[in-house]
Amino acid sequence: MVWHKTQNKRTMPWKEEKDPYKIWLSEIILQQTRVEQGTAYYNNFIRQYPNISKLAAAPESAVFKLWEGLGYYTRCKNLIATAKFIAEELNGKFPRTYEEVLALKGVGPYTAAAIVSFAYNQPYAVVDGNVMRVLARFFAIDTAIDSTEGKKIFSVLANQLIDKKNAGLYNQAIMDFGATVCKPQQPLCSSCSLAKNCSAFIAGKVDKYPVKEKSITKKQRWFYYFLLSYKNQLLVKKRTGKDIWQNLHEFVLLEANKKLTVKQLEASDIYQQLLNLNGKIISTSKMYKQQLTHQQISGYFIHVELPAKIILPDHEWMGKKQVRRLAFPRLIIGFMEENPAEF
Repeated sequence: MVWHKTQNKRTMPWKEEKDPYKIWLSEIILQQTRVEQGTAYYNNFIRQYPNISKLAAAPESAVFKLWEGLGYYTRCKNLIATAKFIAEELNGKFPRTYEEVLALKGVGPYTAAAIVSFAYNQPYAVVDGNVMRVLARFFAIDTAIDSTEGKKIFSVLANQLIDKKNAGLYNQAIMDFGATVCKPQQPLCSSCSLAKNCSAFIAGKVDKYPVKEKSITKKQRWFYYFLLSYKNQLLVKKRTGKDIWQNLHEFVLLEANKKLTVKQLEASDIYQQLLNLNGKIISTSKMYKQQLTHQQISGYFIHVELPAKIILPDHEWMGKKQVRRLAFPRLIIGFMEENPAEF
Protein backbone atom coordinates (compact mmCIF):
# COMPACT_ATOMS: atom_id res chain seq x y z
CA MET A 1 0.00 0.00 0.00
CA VAL A 2 2.95 2.31 0.73
CA TRP A 3 4.32 1.57 -2.76
CA HIS A 4 0.91 2.33 -4.28
CA LYS A 5 0.65 5.71 -2.53
CA THR A 6 4.23 6.84 -3.13
CA GLN A 7 5.55 5.13 -6.28
CA ASN A 8 2.69 3.82 -8.40
CA LYS A 9 2.67 5.92 -11.57
CA ARG A 10 0.39 3.68 -13.64
CA THR A 11 -2.49 5.68 -15.12
CA MET A 12 -5.69 4.39 -16.73
CA PRO A 13 -8.92 6.28 -17.47
CA TRP A 14 -11.00 3.95 -15.27
CA LYS A 15 -8.58 3.99 -12.32
CA GLU A 16 -10.18 5.17 -9.03
CA GLU A 17 -13.52 5.13 -10.82
CA LYS A 18 -16.54 4.53 -8.54
CA ASP A 19 -19.27 4.26 -11.18
CA PRO A 20 -20.05 0.49 -11.43
CA TYR A 21 -21.13 0.90 -15.06
CA LYS A 22 -17.76 2.30 -16.10
CA ILE A 23 -15.87 -0.28 -14.03
CA TRP A 24 -17.94 -3.10 -15.55
CA LEU A 25 -17.37 -1.73 -19.06
CA SER A 26 -13.61 -1.48 -18.54
CA GLU A 27 -13.42 -5.00 -17.11
CA ILE A 28 -15.38 -6.54 -19.99
CA ILE A 29 -13.17 -4.74 -22.52
CA LEU A 30 -10.02 -5.89 -20.71
CA GLN A 31 -11.01 -9.57 -20.71
CA GLN A 32 -8.40 -11.12 -23.05
CA THR A 33 -7.23 -7.62 -24.07
CA ARG A 34 -4.14 -5.61 -23.14
CA VAL A 35 -4.66 -2.29 -21.35
CA GLU A 36 -2.84 -0.45 -24.14
CA GLN A 37 -5.31 -1.71 -26.75
CA GLY A 38 -8.42 -1.53 -24.57
CA THR A 39 -7.99 2.09 -23.45
CA ALA A 40 -9.05 3.63 -26.76
CA TYR A 41 -12.11 1.36 -26.95
CA TYR A 42 -13.10 2.28 -23.40
CA ASN A 43 -12.86 6.00 -24.14
CA ASN A 44 -14.90 5.60 -27.33
CA PHE A 45 -17.62 3.65 -25.52
CA ILE A 46 -17.86 6.20 -22.71
CA ARG A 47 -18.12 9.03 -25.23
CA GLN A 48 -20.83 7.23 -27.21
CA TYR A 49 -22.65 5.60 -24.28
CA PRO A 50 -21.94 7.53 -21.04
CA ASN A 51 -24.37 5.42 -19.00
CA ILE A 52 -25.94 1.98 -19.11
CA SER A 53 -29.31 3.28 -20.35
CA LYS A 54 -27.66 4.79 -23.43
CA LEU A 55 -25.86 1.51 -24.12
CA ALA A 56 -29.03 -0.54 -23.65
CA ALA A 57 -30.96 1.66 -26.09
CA ALA A 58 -28.29 1.57 -28.81
CA PRO A 59 -28.78 -0.51 -31.99
CA GLU A 60 -26.82 -3.75 -31.64
CA SER A 61 -25.13 -3.19 -35.01
CA ALA A 62 -23.77 0.16 -33.77
CA VAL A 63 -22.37 -1.43 -30.61
CA PHE A 64 -20.70 -4.21 -32.59
CA LYS A 65 -19.24 -1.63 -34.97
CA LEU A 66 -17.74 0.26 -32.02
CA TRP A 67 -16.32 -3.04 -30.72
CA GLU A 68 -14.88 -3.89 -34.15
CA GLY A 69 -11.27 -5.06 -34.04
CA LEU A 70 -11.28 -5.84 -30.31
CA GLY A 71 -11.94 -9.55 -30.78
CA TYR A 72 -13.69 -12.15 -28.60
CA TYR A 73 -17.07 -10.88 -29.79
CA THR A 74 -19.03 -12.99 -27.30
CA ARG A 75 -17.99 -10.29 -24.83
CA CYS A 76 -19.81 -7.68 -26.89
CA LYS A 77 -22.90 -9.88 -27.16
CA ASN A 78 -22.90 -10.32 -23.37
CA LEU A 79 -22.29 -6.60 -22.87
CA ILE A 80 -25.44 -5.78 -24.84
CA ALA A 81 -27.52 -8.44 -23.08
CA THR A 82 -26.44 -7.30 -19.62
CA ALA A 83 -27.04 -3.62 -20.40
CA LYS A 84 -30.58 -4.41 -21.55
CA PHE A 85 -31.22 -6.58 -18.48
CA ILE A 86 -30.11 -3.85 -16.06
CA ALA A 87 -32.00 -1.14 -17.93
CA GLU A 88 -35.22 -3.12 -18.29
CA GLU A 89 -35.31 -5.43 -15.25
CA LEU A 90 -33.39 -3.39 -12.65
CA ASN A 91 -34.60 0.09 -13.65
CA GLY A 92 -31.10 1.04 -14.79
CA LYS A 93 -29.54 0.47 -11.37
CA PHE A 94 -26.39 -1.61 -11.28
CA PRO A 95 -26.57 -4.43 -8.68
CA ARG A 96 -24.55 -3.94 -5.49
CA THR A 97 -23.85 -7.40 -4.07
CA TYR A 98 -21.17 -9.79 -5.26
CA GLU A 99 -23.73 -12.56 -5.89
CA GLU A 100 -25.98 -10.29 -7.96
CA VAL A 101 -23.07 -8.98 -10.03
CA LEU A 102 -21.71 -12.50 -10.53
CA ALA A 103 -25.10 -13.57 -11.92
CA LEU A 104 -24.84 -11.04 -14.79
CA LYS A 105 -24.16 -12.49 -18.21
CA GLY A 106 -20.47 -12.48 -19.11
CA VAL A 107 -19.34 -11.76 -15.54
CA GLY A 108 -17.11 -14.26 -13.72
CA PRO A 109 -15.59 -14.24 -10.22
CA TYR A 110 -12.71 -11.96 -11.22
CA THR A 111 -14.92 -9.33 -12.87
CA ALA A 112 -17.50 -9.47 -10.07
CA ALA A 113 -14.79 -8.96 -7.46
CA ALA A 114 -13.35 -6.03 -9.41
CA ILE A 115 -16.73 -4.30 -9.69
CA VAL A 116 -17.82 -4.63 -6.05
CA SER A 117 -14.38 -3.84 -4.62
CA PHE A 118 -13.69 -0.80 -6.79
CA ALA A 119 -17.23 0.59 -6.83
CA TYR A 120 -18.39 -0.33 -3.32
CA ASN A 121 -15.12 -1.18 -1.47
CA GLN A 122 -16.40 -4.66 -0.65
CA PRO A 123 -13.69 -7.14 0.51
CA TYR A 124 -13.38 -9.42 -2.51
CA ALA A 125 -9.92 -10.08 -3.92
CA VAL A 126 -9.32 -9.50 -7.62
CA VAL A 127 -7.20 -12.44 -8.77
CA ASP A 128 -5.77 -11.85 -12.25
CA GLY A 129 -2.49 -12.92 -13.83
CA ASN A 130 -0.60 -10.03 -12.27
CA VAL A 131 -1.84 -10.90 -8.77
CA MET A 132 -1.10 -14.61 -9.14
CA ARG A 133 2.43 -13.85 -10.36
CA VAL A 134 3.16 -11.66 -7.31
CA LEU A 135 1.80 -14.27 -4.92
CA ALA A 136 3.50 -17.20 -6.68
CA ARG A 137 6.91 -15.49 -6.45
CA PHE A 138 6.53 -14.04 -2.98
CA PHE A 139 5.44 -17.35 -1.45
CA ALA A 140 7.25 -19.65 -3.95
CA ILE A 141 4.06 -21.53 -4.77
CA ASP A 142 4.78 -24.52 -7.01
CA THR A 143 1.16 -25.31 -7.86
CA ALA A 144 0.33 -24.38 -11.47
CA ILE A 145 -1.73 -21.19 -11.71
CA ASP A 146 -3.81 -22.64 -14.55
CA SER A 147 -4.75 -25.82 -12.67
CA THR A 148 -8.02 -26.27 -10.79
CA GLU A 149 -6.12 -26.70 -7.53
CA GLY A 150 -3.95 -23.67 -8.26
CA LYS A 151 -6.89 -21.40 -8.95
CA LYS A 152 -8.40 -22.34 -5.58
CA ILE A 153 -5.12 -21.85 -3.72
CA PHE A 154 -4.48 -18.39 -5.19
CA SER A 155 -8.09 -17.29 -4.66
CA VAL A 156 -8.07 -18.33 -0.99
CA LEU A 157 -4.67 -16.75 -0.37
CA ALA A 158 -5.59 -13.49 -2.11
CA ASN A 159 -8.77 -13.19 -0.06
CA GLN A 160 -6.85 -13.88 3.15
CA LEU A 161 -4.38 -11.09 2.39
CA ILE A 162 -6.80 -8.40 1.24
CA ASP A 163 -7.10 -5.23 3.30
CA LYS A 164 -10.79 -5.49 4.18
CA LYS A 165 -11.11 -1.80 5.02
CA ASN A 166 -9.45 -0.64 1.80
CA ALA A 167 -10.32 -3.48 -0.58
CA GLY A 168 -10.47 -1.43 -3.77
CA LEU A 169 -7.21 0.36 -3.04
CA TYR A 170 -5.46 -2.90 -2.14
CA ASN A 171 -6.68 -4.69 -5.28
CA GLN A 172 -5.53 -1.84 -7.51
CA ALA A 173 -2.16 -1.72 -5.74
CA ILE A 174 -1.29 -5.41 -6.14
CA MET A 175 -2.53 -5.51 -9.75
CA ASP A 176 -0.43 -2.47 -10.68
CA PHE A 177 2.56 -3.86 -8.75
CA GLY A 178 2.42 -7.04 -10.80
CA ALA A 179 2.06 -5.11 -14.05
CA THR A 180 4.90 -2.62 -13.46
CA VAL A 181 7.34 -4.15 -10.95
CA CYS A 182 6.82 -7.91 -10.67
CA LYS A 183 6.57 -8.19 -14.47
CA PRO A 184 6.50 -11.50 -16.41
CA GLN A 185 9.82 -10.67 -18.08
CA GLN A 186 12.65 -8.63 -16.56
CA PRO A 187 10.99 -7.90 -13.20
CA LEU A 188 12.43 -4.96 -11.27
CA CYS A 189 13.71 -7.05 -8.37
CA SER A 190 16.66 -4.75 -7.64
CA SER A 191 14.30 -1.89 -6.74
CA CYS A 192 11.41 -3.99 -5.41
CA SER A 193 10.28 -3.09 -1.90
CA LEU A 194 9.21 -6.70 -1.31
CA ALA A 195 12.44 -8.34 -2.48
CA LYS A 196 13.94 -8.94 0.98
CA ASN A 197 10.93 -11.09 1.91
CA CYS A 198 10.27 -12.62 -1.53
CA SER A 199 10.89 -16.39 -1.43
CA ALA A 200 11.58 -16.67 -5.17
CA PHE A 201 14.07 -13.78 -5.11
CA ILE A 202 15.88 -15.11 -2.04
CA ALA A 203 16.21 -18.52 -3.71
CA GLY A 204 17.31 -16.99 -7.01
CA LYS A 205 14.35 -18.56 -8.82
CA VAL A 206 12.22 -15.59 -9.84
CA ASP A 207 12.15 -16.82 -13.45
CA LYS A 208 10.70 -20.18 -12.32
CA TYR A 209 7.44 -18.65 -11.07
CA PRO A 210 4.57 -18.75 -11.69
CA VAL A 211 4.29 -22.39 -12.75
CA LYS A 212 1.99 -23.27 -15.65
CA GLU A 213 0.88 -26.74 -16.73
CA LYS A 214 -1.00 -26.18 -19.98
CA SER A 215 0.41 -25.47 -23.39
CA ILE A 216 -1.95 -24.11 -26.02
CA THR A 217 -2.20 -26.02 -29.29
CA LYS A 218 -3.06 -23.59 -32.05
CA LYS A 219 -5.32 -24.67 -34.88
CA GLN A 220 -4.50 -23.48 -38.42
CA ARG A 221 -7.40 -22.37 -40.62
CA TRP A 222 -7.32 -21.07 -44.19
CA PHE A 223 -10.03 -18.66 -45.37
CA TYR A 224 -10.48 -17.79 -49.05
CA TYR A 225 -12.86 -14.87 -49.41
CA PHE A 226 -14.58 -14.09 -52.71
CA LEU A 227 -15.35 -10.39 -52.88
CA LEU A 228 -18.27 -10.52 -55.33
CA SER A 229 -19.28 -7.18 -56.79
CA TYR A 230 -22.03 -6.03 -59.14
CA LYS A 231 -22.69 -2.39 -59.99
CA ASN A 232 -21.13 -0.95 -56.83
CA GLN A 233 -22.72 -3.57 -54.59
CA LEU A 234 -21.08 -6.39 -52.62
CA LEU A 235 -22.38 -9.77 -51.45
CA VAL A 236 -22.14 -9.98 -47.64
CA LYS A 237 -23.05 -12.50 -44.95
CA LYS A 238 -23.46 -12.25 -41.17
CA ARG A 239 -21.77 -15.05 -39.20
CA THR A 240 -24.36 -16.61 -36.91
CA GLY A 241 -22.96 -20.07 -36.12
CA LYS A 242 -21.23 -21.02 -32.88
CA ASP A 243 -17.74 -20.32 -34.15
CA ILE A 244 -15.31 -17.43 -34.12
CA TRP A 245 -16.57 -13.97 -35.08
CA GLN A 246 -20.22 -14.64 -34.31
CA ASN A 247 -22.43 -11.65 -35.31
CA LEU A 248 -19.71 -10.14 -37.48
CA HIS A 249 -19.89 -9.89 -41.26
CA GLU A 250 -17.84 -11.43 -44.03
CA PHE A 251 -17.82 -12.05 -47.76
CA VAL A 252 -18.43 -15.32 -49.59
CA LEU A 253 -16.13 -17.82 -47.88
CA LEU A 254 -14.34 -20.99 -48.92
CA GLU A 255 -12.60 -22.54 -45.90
CA ALA A 256 -9.84 -25.11 -46.30
CA ASN A 257 -7.88 -27.20 -43.79
CA LYS A 258 -4.62 -26.41 -45.59
CA LYS A 259 -3.17 -23.76 -47.86
CA LEU A 260 -4.49 -24.26 -51.38
CA THR A 261 -2.36 -24.04 -54.48
CA VAL A 262 -3.61 -21.88 -57.35
CA LYS A 263 -4.74 -25.04 -59.19
CA GLN A 264 -6.62 -26.33 -56.14
CA LEU A 265 -8.35 -22.98 -55.67
CA GLU A 266 -9.30 -22.81 -59.36
CA ALA A 267 -10.68 -26.36 -59.16
CA SER A 268 -13.02 -25.47 -56.28
CA ASP A 269 -16.77 -25.52 -56.94
CA ILE A 270 -17.28 -21.85 -56.12
CA TYR A 271 -14.42 -20.72 -58.38
CA GLN A 272 -15.76 -22.79 -61.28
CA GLN A 273 -19.29 -21.52 -60.67
CA LEU A 274 -18.11 -17.91 -60.87
CA LEU A 275 -16.21 -18.59 -64.09
CA ASN A 276 -19.30 -20.25 -65.59
CA LEU A 277 -21.23 -17.07 -64.78
CA ASN A 278 -18.60 -15.11 -66.74
CA GLY A 279 -17.25 -13.55 -63.57
CA LYS A 280 -14.18 -11.40 -64.11
CA ILE A 281 -11.27 -11.85 -61.69
CA ILE A 282 -10.22 -8.29 -60.79
CA SER A 283 -7.53 -9.03 -58.21
CA THR A 284 -6.15 -11.59 -55.78
CA SER A 285 -4.74 -10.31 -52.50
CA LYS A 286 -1.67 -11.15 -50.50
CA MET A 287 -2.07 -13.32 -47.41
CA TYR A 288 -3.57 -11.67 -44.31
CA LYS A 289 -3.27 -13.21 -40.84
CA GLN A 290 -5.11 -12.95 -37.54
CA GLN A 291 -3.85 -14.67 -34.41
CA LEU A 292 -6.48 -15.85 -31.95
CA THR A 293 -5.83 -17.59 -28.63
CA HIS A 294 -6.26 -21.11 -30.00
CA GLN A 295 -6.32 -20.46 -33.73
CA GLN A 296 -4.34 -18.80 -36.47
CA ILE A 297 -6.39 -17.61 -39.42
CA SER A 298 -4.75 -17.04 -42.81
CA GLY A 299 -6.92 -15.29 -45.39
CA TYR A 300 -6.87 -14.39 -49.08
CA PHE A 301 -9.31 -12.17 -50.97
CA ILE A 302 -10.32 -12.75 -54.59
CA HIS A 303 -12.25 -9.85 -56.10
CA VAL A 304 -14.70 -11.04 -58.78
CA GLU A 305 -16.87 -8.72 -60.83
CA LEU A 306 -20.13 -10.33 -61.90
CA PRO A 307 -22.30 -9.53 -64.94
CA ALA A 308 -25.45 -10.15 -62.87
CA LYS A 309 -26.47 -10.74 -59.28
CA ILE A 310 -26.44 -14.25 -57.89
CA ILE A 311 -28.40 -15.55 -54.92
CA LEU A 312 -26.61 -17.41 -52.12
CA PRO A 313 -28.27 -18.62 -48.90
CA ASP A 314 -27.89 -16.19 -45.95
CA HIS A 315 -26.04 -13.65 -48.14
CA GLU A 316 -27.27 -10.16 -49.01
CA TRP A 317 -26.30 -7.62 -51.65
CA MET A 318 -25.42 -4.26 -50.14
CA GLY A 319 -24.18 -0.92 -51.38
CA LYS A 320 -20.59 -0.07 -50.45
CA LYS A 321 -21.68 2.77 -48.16
CA GLN A 322 -23.83 0.32 -46.20
CA VAL A 323 -21.01 -2.23 -46.11
CA ARG A 324 -18.66 0.30 -44.53
CA ARG A 325 -21.05 0.63 -41.57
CA LEU A 326 -20.95 -3.10 -40.80
CA ALA A 327 -18.71 -4.75 -38.23
CA PHE A 328 -16.07 -7.12 -39.63
CA PRO A 329 -13.32 -9.31 -38.11
CA ARG A 330 -9.84 -7.78 -37.83
CA LEU A 331 -8.62 -9.98 -40.69
CA ILE A 332 -11.12 -8.42 -43.11
CA ILE A 333 -10.65 -4.92 -41.69
CA GLY A 334 -6.95 -5.17 -42.50
CA PHE A 335 -7.75 -5.97 -46.13
CA MET A 336 -10.34 -3.20 -46.35
CA GLU A 337 -7.97 -0.61 -44.89
CA GLU A 338 -5.28 -1.49 -47.42
CA ASN A 339 -7.73 -1.53 -50.35
CA PRO A 340 -10.07 1.45 -49.72
CA ALA A 341 -10.83 1.88 -53.42
CA GLU A 342 -12.77 -1.39 -53.42
CA PHE A 343 -15.06 -0.17 -50.63
